[in-house]
Amino acid sequence: MSEIALDFGIQEALEKLGVQEFNKGTSTGSDNFGSGDTISSYSPVDAALIGKVTGTSETDYEKVISTAVEAFKTWRKVPAPQRGEIVRQFGEKLRALKEPLGKLVSYEMGKSYQEGLGEVQEMIDICDFAVGLSRQLHGLTMHSERPLHRMYEQYHPLGIVGIISAFNFPVAVWSWNTALAWVCGDVCVWKPSEKAPICGIACQNIIADVLRENKLPEGISCLINGDYRVGEFMTKDKRVPLVSATGSIRMGKIVAQAVAARLGKSLLELGGNNAIIVTPEADIKMTIIGAVFGAVGTAGQRCTSTRRLIIHEDIYDKMKDALVAAYGQLKIGNPLDEENHVGPLIDKDAVKLYLKALDKAEEEGGKILVPGGVLDGPGYESGCYVKPAIVEADNSFEIVQEETFAPILYLLKYRGEVTNAIATQNDVVQGLSSAIMTNNLRDAEQFLSAAGSDCGIANVNIGTSGAEIGGAFGGEKETGGGRESGSDAWKIYMRRQTNTINYSTELPLAQGIKFDL
Repeated sequence: MSEIALDFGIQEALEKLGVQEFNKGTSTGSDNFGSGDTISSYSPVDAALIGKVTGTSETDYEKVISTAVEAFKTWRKVPAPQRGEIVRQFGEKLRALKEPLGKLVSYEMGKSYQEGLGEVQEMIDICDFAVGLSRQLHGLTMHSERPLHRMYEQYHPLGIVGIISAFNFPVAVWSWNTALAWVCGDVCVWKPSEKAPICGIACQNIIADVLRENKLPEGISCLINGDYRVGEFMTKDKRVPLVSATGSIRMGKIVAQAVAARLGKSLLELGGNNAIIVTPEADIKMTIIGAVFGAVGTAGQRCTSTRRLIIHEDIYDKMKDALVAAYGQLKIGNPLDEENHVGPLIDKDAVKLYLKALDKAEEEGGKILVPGGVLDGPGYESGCYVKPAIVEADNSFEIVQEETFAPILYLLKYRGEVTNAIATQNDVVQGLSSAIMTNNLRDAEQFLSAAGSDCGIANVNIGTSGAEIGGAFGGEKETGGGRESGSDAWKIYMRRQTNTINYSTELPLAQGIKFDL
């Protein structure tokens, strides 16, 4: 265990989460096994080895799916409010383990400890939401055109829900899916990111305890580990009617094609190229806070991170100077130290992409306002710490059109009406999150109108990052069109059925068709 891990209580956190032995692998609940490749998890905080996980072979996968199939036969018959009670107990265990799980998230992924705690709080919040939902899984009744008939529709569980999550939210996105899927009567098979496998083991340990205490089948919650090849087991498997995948656009297109080829359902949460529009009437102080957190929070590795700032020419220089000054106050370092604002990127491959993006921006004519670069020396031994950068650019630049998972903020200038800024914002292939900073009611309403932002999320006077679980989360265009978390996102995890009941002594046909024998 490294010095940083010892100083900040990582060993104790791992022990509380039951992952101190590092010999866990494929899991269907309480039992752990695996015969695939070994996955080593190194912390981007200090490059220390956290542990090794045994990956899932195809034989292992078949055992997991068989266990899940059998568990579904039991779980779907449990009344929804009782399923909600299991999720409530899971949420209570998360409350008790919030601090150690938050530390593990911070240490294995590299986000700040406060963000790690926030991610676990999201898990708790979605459990609360799901518990309430368990008593509100409603259908509709409608009038039949035929006498002495009634019609209604209801929702039934799908079966196995496959979940593929990304490294940047190593626990929360799984819970968004699984808490809802569980109360809907589904069982879940989760492939966490191979860059954060220990977080997956920790979560599986927690829910396995709940299932064991309630004498429920362990296959209600299953875990598989590995790279994209393990994910392919699920995407091609007809026994998995729904695959929920979070990641890059490139990955999402592969998943969507594989699942569609077998006429399965996919829920996709893919890339974002999120912008904040800043009008002349914007509150500068609020804008700076929202823009800086959006751009550097999680070291720019959120799908909702602010990539572009579209500023009206009348306040462009004022905003630019304020941003440069704010960046000068950022503290970069160990994310477990709450004095620091910015932690590391996930690994050295991410660092290479960051440096490549900055070089590309300059080649295309961008002007570097706040220089980037890789930090070295004491405290930066992992080689994953980089400087948040600001670049004056144009929306037409190829690199601006791309999503770079790193703390690079592009400043863009607009002139004239807010519709010009909206057109610039929408002129990318991604459509996840967007925001406008303004005290002009007309501009705000224009931004929210059908002719406004084309993103799944559109905010006024808050940033692009930090969604609440009460609203459906997701985006349009190449972001994939999926919706997770709140509102009526639960419907994707269920199959819809229309029922007609005839309580007459006749058999009239619809549309007045006559068929007499």
